[in-house]
Amino acid sequence: MADQPYQDVMLADPVFGPVWERPGLSRRDRRFVTLTCVCALESVDHMNQHMYAALASGDIAYDEILEFVLHFAVYCGWPRASEAEGAARNQWARLATERGEDVPPRPDLPVESLGPTDHHVRLDEGERCFVDVNLLPAPPRDSPYFQAGILAFVFGHLWQRPDLGRRERRLITVAAVGVSGALGPIYSHVGSALESGDITRAEMNEVILQFSAYSGFPKGRLLQTAADESWRRITAAPKGD
Repeated sequence: MADQPYQDVMLADPVFGPVWERPGLSRRDRRFVTLTCVCALESVDHMNQHMYAALASGDIAYDEILEFVLHFAVYCGWPRASEAEGAARNQWARLATERGEDVPPRPDLPVESLGPTDHHVRLDEGERCFVDVNLLPAPPRDSPYFQAGILAFVFGHLWQRPDLGRRERRLITVAAVGVSGALGPIYSHVGSALESGDITRAEMNEVILQFSAYSGFPKGRLLQTAADESWRRITAAPKGD
Protein backbone atom coordinates (compact mmCIF):
# COMPACT_ATOMS: atom_id res chain seq x y z
CA MET A 1 0.00 0.00 0.00
CA ALA A 2 1.24 3.50 -0.86
CA ASP A 3 0.71 4.85 2.65
CA GLN A 4 2.36 1.95 4.49
CA PRO A 5 5.75 3.73 4.95
CA TYR A 6 3.86 6.56 6.64
CA GLN A 7 2.20 4.09 8.99
CA ASP A 8 5.54 2.40 9.69
CA VAL A 9 7.20 5.71 10.57
CA MET A 10 4.47 6.80 12.95
CA LEU A 11 4.04 3.43 14.65
CA ALA A 12 7.80 3.19 15.19
CA ASP A 13 7.82 6.57 16.92
CA PRO A 14 8.09 5.85 20.66
CA VAL A 15 6.09 8.96 21.61
CA PHE A 16 3.36 8.57 19.00
CA GLY A 17 0.86 6.96 21.34
CA PRO A 18 1.22 8.91 24.59
CA VAL A 19 1.89 12.34 23.06
CA TRP A 20 0.53 12.51 19.51
CA GLU A 21 -2.88 11.19 20.52
CA ARG A 22 -3.46 13.69 23.32
CA PRO A 23 -6.59 15.80 22.69
CA GLY A 24 -5.28 19.24 23.66
CA LEU A 25 -3.66 20.09 20.31
CA SER A 26 -4.49 19.16 16.72
CA ARG A 27 -2.24 16.78 14.83
CA ARG A 28 -1.52 19.54 12.30
CA ASP A 29 -0.31 21.81 15.12
CA ARG A 30 1.85 19.01 16.48
CA ARG A 31 3.36 18.59 13.03
CA PHE A 32 4.66 22.18 12.98
CA VAL A 33 6.20 21.84 16.43
CA THR A 34 7.78 18.49 15.60
CA LEU A 35 9.10 19.56 12.20
CA THR A 36 10.81 22.54 13.84
CA CYS A 37 12.47 20.27 16.39
CA VAL A 38 13.64 17.56 14.01
CA CYS A 39 14.84 20.01 11.36
CA ALA A 40 16.98 21.69 14.00
CA LEU A 41 18.66 18.38 14.85
CA GLU A 42 21.52 16.74 12.97
CA SER A 43 19.58 13.61 11.99
CA VAL A 44 18.60 13.91 8.35
CA ASP A 45 16.76 10.59 8.66
CA HIS A 46 14.37 12.01 11.27
CA MET A 47 13.89 15.14 9.18
CA ASN A 48 13.01 13.05 6.13
CA GLN A 49 10.67 10.81 8.12
CA HIS A 50 8.64 13.66 9.54
CA MET A 51 8.60 15.63 6.28
CA TYR A 52 7.23 12.55 4.57
CA ALA A 53 4.66 11.89 7.30
CA ALA A 54 3.40 15.49 7.25
CA LEU A 55 2.93 15.36 3.47
CA ALA A 56 1.62 11.78 3.21
CA SER A 57 -0.99 12.37 5.91
CA GLY A 58 -2.25 15.52 4.20
CA ASP A 59 -1.87 17.41 7.47
CA ILE A 60 0.37 20.03 5.82
CA ALA A 61 0.28 20.91 2.13
CA TYR A 62 3.50 21.05 0.11
CA ASP A 63 3.32 24.83 -0.37
CA GLU A 64 2.86 25.18 3.39
CA ILE A 65 5.90 22.99 4.02
CA LEU A 66 7.98 25.24 1.77
CA GLU A 67 6.71 28.29 3.66
CA PHE A 68 7.56 26.54 6.92
CA VAL A 69 11.16 26.18 5.69
CA LEU A 70 11.46 29.94 5.16
CA HIS A 71 10.10 30.75 8.62
CA PHE A 72 12.30 28.06 10.14
CA ALA A 73 15.35 29.57 8.38
CA VAL A 74 14.91 32.88 10.16
CA TYR A 75 14.63 31.39 13.63
CA CYS A 76 16.87 28.30 13.36
CA GLY A 77 19.40 29.31 10.72
CA TRP A 78 19.79 29.13 6.95
CA PRO A 79 22.19 26.13 6.86
CA ARG A 80 19.67 23.91 8.68
CA ALA A 81 16.90 25.30 6.50
CA SER A 82 18.89 24.34 3.40
CA GLU A 83 18.70 20.72 4.52
CA ALA A 84 15.01 21.12 5.35
CA GLU A 85 14.31 22.48 1.88
CA GLY A 86 16.08 19.51 0.33
CA ALA A 87 14.17 17.09 2.56
CA ALA A 88 10.84 18.68 1.64
CA ARG A 89 11.54 18.44 -2.09
CA ASN A 90 12.87 14.89 -1.88
CA GLN A 91 9.96 13.60 0.20
CA TRP A 92 7.41 15.29 -2.06
CA ALA A 93 9.03 13.56 -5.05
CA ARG A 94 9.10 10.25 -3.16
CA LEU A 95 5.42 10.52 -2.34
CA ALA A 96 4.53 11.34 -5.94
CA THR A 97 6.49 8.32 -7.16
CA GLU A 98 4.65 6.06 -4.72
CA ARG A 99 1.34 7.43 -5.99
CA GLY A 100 2.35 7.03 -9.62
CA GLU A 101 2.23 10.77 -10.23
CA ASP A 102 4.59 13.09 -12.04
CA VAL A 103 6.16 16.06 -10.27
CA PRO A 104 6.00 18.98 -12.71
CA PRO A 105 8.62 21.73 -12.39
CA ARG A 106 7.51 24.52 -10.11
CA PRO A 107 7.13 27.87 -11.86
CA ASP A 108 9.08 30.88 -10.65
CA LEU A 109 7.21 32.72 -7.91
CA PRO A 110 5.83 36.12 -8.88
CA VAL A 111 7.97 39.05 -7.83
CA GLU A 112 4.91 40.53 -6.11
CA SER A 113 5.16 37.76 -3.51
CA LEU A 114 8.23 39.54 -2.13
CA GLY A 115 6.06 42.35 -0.75
CA PRO A 116 6.37 46.13 -1.04
CA THR A 117 9.43 47.52 -2.78
CA ASP A 118 9.08 50.94 -1.16
CA HIS A 119 11.50 50.75 1.78
CA HIS A 120 9.61 53.37 3.80
CA VAL A 121 6.39 51.39 3.48
CA ARG A 122 8.20 48.19 4.35
CA LEU A 123 9.76 49.64 7.49
CA ASP A 124 6.48 51.21 8.59
CA GLU A 125 4.69 47.89 8.07
CA GLY A 126 7.49 46.10 9.88
CA GLU A 127 7.09 48.32 12.92
CA ARG A 128 3.33 47.81 12.94
CA CYS A 129 3.65 44.03 12.59
CA PHE A 130 6.37 43.87 15.27
CA VAL A 131 4.01 45.54 17.74
CA ASP A 132 1.11 43.28 16.74
CA VAL A 133 3.16 40.09 17.12
CA ASN A 134 5.37 40.91 20.10
CA LEU A 135 3.05 43.28 21.98
CA LEU A 136 6.08 45.49 22.58
CA PRO A 137 7.31 48.77 21.06
CA ALA A 138 9.24 48.33 17.82
CA PRO A 139 13.03 48.59 18.00
CA PRO A 140 14.90 51.60 16.58
CA ARG A 141 16.14 51.67 12.99
CA ASP A 142 19.69 52.37 14.12
CA SER A 143 21.52 49.11 13.22
CA PRO A 144 21.56 46.68 10.29
CA TYR A 145 20.16 43.95 12.55
CA PHE A 146 17.12 46.03 13.52
CA GLN A 147 16.52 47.95 10.29
CA ALA A 148 17.32 45.44 7.54
CA GLY A 149 16.75 42.25 9.52
CA ILE A 150 13.99 42.64 12.11
CA LEU A 151 11.92 45.48 10.64
CA ALA A 152 12.41 45.22 6.88
CA PHE A 153 12.45 41.44 6.55
CA VAL A 154 11.28 39.46 9.60
CA PHE A 155 8.26 41.66 10.41
CA GLY A 156 8.13 43.77 7.26
CA HIS A 157 7.75 40.63 5.17
CA LEU A 158 8.07 37.16 6.75
CA TRP A 159 5.30 37.36 9.36
CA GLN A 160 2.98 38.92 6.78
CA ARG A 161 3.36 36.25 4.10
CA PRO A 162 -0.03 34.62 3.40
CA ASP A 163 0.81 30.91 3.08
CA LEU A 164 0.87 30.33 6.85
CA GLY A 165 -1.33 31.95 9.47
CA ARG A 166 -0.11 33.76 12.56
CA ARG A 167 -0.99 30.86 14.86
CA GLU A 168 1.09 28.47 12.76
CA ARG A 169 3.99 30.92 12.76
CA ARG A 170 3.66 31.16 16.54
CA LEU A 171 3.98 27.39 16.88
CA ILE A 172 7.08 27.29 14.69
CA THR A 173 8.66 30.27 16.46
CA VAL A 174 8.02 29.03 19.99
CA ALA A 175 9.60 25.69 19.12
CA ALA A 176 12.51 27.40 17.34
CA VAL A 177 13.40 29.72 20.21
CA GLY A 178 13.04 26.76 22.56
CA VAL A 179 15.60 24.85 20.53
CA SER A 180 17.94 27.86 20.66
CA GLY A 181 17.80 28.07 24.45
CA ALA A 182 18.01 31.89 24.20
CA LEU A 183 16.10 33.21 27.23
CA GLY A 184 15.20 36.63 25.82
CA PRO A 185 13.46 35.28 22.70
CA ILE A 186 11.92 32.43 24.70
CA TYR A 187 10.23 34.78 27.16
CA SER A 188 9.28 37.23 24.41
CA HIS A 189 7.63 34.74 22.07
CA VAL A 190 6.08 32.47 24.68
CA GLY A 191 4.66 35.50 26.49
CA SER A 192 3.29 37.21 23.37
CA ALA A 193 1.77 33.96 22.06
CA LEU A 194 -0.15 33.61 25.34
CA GLU A 195 -1.03 37.28 25.81
CA SER A 196 -2.32 37.61 22.24
CA GLY A 197 -4.58 34.60 22.67
CA ASP A 198 -3.12 32.98 19.55
CA ILE A 199 -2.16 30.02 21.75
CA THR A 200 -4.18 29.32 24.89
CA ARG A 201 -2.60 28.37 28.20
CA ALA A 202 -3.75 24.74 27.84
CA GLU A 203 -2.49 24.60 24.26
CA MET A 204 0.88 26.02 25.28
CA ASN A 205 1.28 23.19 27.79
CA GLU A 206 0.67 20.72 24.95
CA VAL A 207 3.10 22.56 22.66
CA ILE A 208 5.76 22.29 25.37
CA LEU A 209 5.08 18.58 25.90
CA GLN A 210 5.33 17.92 22.14
CA PHE A 211 8.50 20.00 21.97
CA SER A 212 10.02 18.17 24.94
CA ALA A 213 9.46 14.79 23.31
CA TYR A 214 11.61 15.81 20.34
CA SER A 215 14.04 18.40 21.74
CA GLY A 216 14.47 17.08 25.26
CA PHE A 217 12.89 17.82 28.61
CA PRO A 218 15.68 20.12 29.88
CA LYS A 219 14.90 22.57 27.08
CA GLY A 220 11.21 21.92 27.60
CA ARG A 221 11.54 23.03 31.20
CA LEU A 222 12.84 26.41 30.04
CA LEU A 223 9.74 26.86 27.90
CA GLN A 224 7.50 25.72 30.76
CA THR A 225 9.10 28.17 33.19
CA ALA A 226 8.64 30.99 30.68
CA ALA A 227 5.01 29.99 30.12
CA ASP A 228 4.28 29.79 33.87
CA GLU A 229 5.89 33.14 34.65
CA SER A 230 4.32 34.84 31.64
CA TRP A 231 0.88 33.55 32.55
CA ARG A 232 1.20 34.81 36.12
CA ARG A 233 2.13 38.24 34.75
CA ILE A 234 -0.75 38.24 32.27
CA THR A 235 -3.39 37.16 34.77
CA ALA A 236 -2.11 39.57 37.43
CA ALA A 237 -2.39 42.59 35.11
CA PRO A 238 -5.30 44.93 35.92
CA LYS A 239 -8.31 44.54 33.64
CA GLY A 240 -8.12 46.88 30.67
CA ASP A 241 -4.30 47.02 30.60
